[in-house]
Amino acid sequence: MVLINFDYAIRDAIKEEMERDERVFIMGEDVRIPFYNCTRGLVDIFGPKRVRNTPISESGFIGAALGAAATGLRPIAELMFADFSFVAMDQIVNQIAKIRFMTGCKLSIPLVIRFAGMGAGSQYAAQHSSCVDAFFMHVPGLKIAIPSTPYDAKGLLKTAIRDNNPVLFFEHKQLYFTQGEVPKEEYTIPLGKADVKCEGTDVTLIATLNMVPLSLKVARKLQEIGISAEVVDPRTLVPLDKKTLLDSVNKTGRVVIIDEGVKTCGVAAEFMAIIMEEAFESLKAPVKRVTTFDTPIPFSKPLEEFVIPNETRIIEAVKAVVKV
Repeated sequence: MVLINFDYAIRDAIKEEMERDERVFIMGEDVRIPFYNCTRGLVDIFGPKRVRNTPISESGFIGAALGAAATGLRPIAELMFADFSFVAMDQIVNQIAKIRFMTGCKLSIPLVIRFAGMGAGSQYAAQHSSCVDAFFMHVPGLKIAIPSTPYDAKGLLKTAIRDNNPVLFFEHKQLYFTQGEVPKEEYTIPLGKADVKCEGTDVTLIATLNMVPLSLKVARKLQEIGISAEVVDPRTLVPLDKKTLLDSVNKTGRVVIIDEGVKTCGVAAEFMAIIMEEAFESLKAPVKRVTTFDTPIPFSKPLEEFVIPNETRIIEAVKAVVKV
């Protein structure tokens, strides 16, 4: 095992897959001289044909990536900020997600779109700080990965690049400089397999992306007051490993869902619906959600910290369901 940053885990996955398969290439804004380290130095190894800077036209280069995938290449398209996906919604939702079905599965789309720099916490304000993964859960035909550790990021990205279907790969900007152990040898992680990050018996914390390390921190604090919390990371939203989530719910009987997306019609709402439909009889208390408030992310640091989930709100929610 080696200790590496999240962004370098992304880089290593891309590098290894480009070495393994000459059809793999990466394209996007400033991928040759990136803001983060996810593609740093790759142009020196693979050259400008396989590491392609694009104009600031998300609809244009996502459409180009679709065309490349449809003709046999395996592109990785990087959106510099997840919010910029809205500029390319027609290409993603109306074309990429649907073409395989509209051609009777005669056409496969082996395309990865990396949603770089998603989420709040850096004072990038409303147009650069949204969590947009819930939008795409509503679109049949797209797979969605949401890694929270360097280990998961590398393993899931390698799997996504090898998949013959379009995969949306969401990367939270606050995770890029977190560290974790990653095997030296080759490995992949299957899509649709959740991970229990911390076992417990009193309450299940279902957390996504940057909320996973926050929930693990909260779990340690809860242990000090006699509450045993189990932290479950779905790792992918589509396909979703409902069994692991429900097994944990059935064990603890209490659930708090922590997601940085807004509350209304969000990821947490979908998880809550699944639990209510399939594990209602196991519940000892109502399910609680801790999410970002239904508002655009403010630029002001105190306001930004106020609207997104924090330790205090999670602990209050846990105490409410455990009735401490």
